[in-house]
Amino acid sequence: MATKQKILIVDDDNNIAELISLYLTKECFETSIVNDGEEALSAFDVFEPNLILLDLMLPGIDGYQVCREIRAKSPVPIIMLSAKGEIFDKVLGLELGADDYIIKPFDSKELVARVKAVLRRYQNAKPAPASNNNEKKVEYTDLVINQTNYSVVYMGKTIDMPPKELELLYFLAASPNQVFTREQLLDHIWGYEYVGDTRTVDVHIKRLREKIKDHANWSLSTVWGIGYKFEVK
Repeated sequence: MATKQKILIVDDDNNIAELISLYLTKECFETSIVNDGEEALSAFDVFEPNLILLDLMLPGIDGYQVCREIRAKSPVPIIMLSAKGEIFDKVLGLELGADDYIIKPFDSKELVARVKAVLRRYQNAKPAPASNNNEKKVEYTDLVINQTNYSVVYMGKTIDMPPKELELLYFLAASPNQVFTREQLLDHIWGYEYVGDTRTVDVHIKRLREKIKDHANWSLSTVWGIGYKFEVK
């Protein structure tokens, strides 16, 4: 018998949390409910969820901080729940590593569909383990990016690529479906002292797309108004 996937529900409104739990239990998920940020961090280690539904407005430690702390140690999918629908709040949530953002009130069928979609993407996105623990390599269908020996194999052929292009591609592909702003990419790839502007990132993404075409299973995607992500479908 297949093991049920576990969903940690973090919401200070217990009525909403219980309702969400009911929806998910009907879909054969196992759920656990906590009502504040500190409980969420403790429950994460004990319950070991496959996905977290995280309300932003929590007493004590808010949802943003919970997301930040969990993301620092785990890639487990996080869907943020909030009554706040402003672009700023969505962008901040995605920048901190959330996989999706749902505005309250929400439709129960949409919530369940989003949970299943995020879990499906996450399971398909796990990079194949490298043969050497010290090797920086990610593998997807028809694409292998190795930052240890600075090689890219696409559709069975080795692709010549300058170091910064390869580092940018590796960085995005190593965190599938996570959105990064241009500023974050500049910081990670070029460093804080870099004097260029965010157009540098756009130029490198354009060059990558000329060499690495979108695949049926993955693509280099633009998230309008925010930045880029390596999307696994």
